[in-house]
Amino acid sequence: MKRWIYRYVFFILGVAINSFGIAFVTKSAMGISRISSIPYVFSLEFPSISFGMWTFLFNILFILLQVVLLKKDFHPIQFFQILVNVLFSGLIDLSMSALSFFQPEALWLRILSLLFGCLILALGICIEVAPDVLVVPGEGIVRALAQTTKIKFGTVKVYFDVTLIVIAGILSLLFFQKFNGVGIGTVVSAIVVGRFVNWINLHFKSIQKIHALAESDSMLGEM
Repeated sequence: MKRWIYRYVFFILGVAINSFGIAFVTKSAMGISRISSIPYVFSLEFPSISFGMWTFLFNILFILLQVVLLKKDFHPIQFFQILVNVLFSGLIDLSMSALSFFQPEALWLRILSLLFGCLILALGICIEVAPDVLVVPGEGIVRALAQTTKIKFGTVKVYFDVTLIVIAGILSLLFFQKFNGVGIGTVVSAIVVGRFVNWINLHFKSIQKIHALAESDSMLGEM
């Protein structure tokens, strides 16, 4: 039980770190990360609803789509994604509020904010994935699509991410007649975050220990 609690604590910590990564990327004003692109564009057009709340609504849609696609293969424990969604969405608003003072104007400072946000986001992803307990809605819908279409997860993720960026771009042009919230930073984050994830997983022994904890629990469960 103690090991199980540790794994969920690490998962929640990873989700919390992700929210701050997204906030720093957003503050760069160079384009939001692909998974948050559509909610962010909606938050710019309809500011009465916060970025975090749009994220919450969008992730609820992802969860519902998982239920529809997987049907009986959707395991009840994955409904905990809703609680994760509440936490993640609330922390995005909290992170944006905490960084309200940070308004970088110089290009070098905006680039630094973008890269720092990507690094934080990668760290959060590593900590979130390592315990192997739940999936966040954005990853869950990709996994559901891969399972139902019998296409490799990585291939589906590429198509899924590109689709999100294209939809966000179209919405931005419809709302603002220009790319607003989607930009070079969106492309950079799509390329850089994965590389940061690989580097962190390789060099941070603490992440490797979390992986080992999850693997040992899995082996004990099979015995």
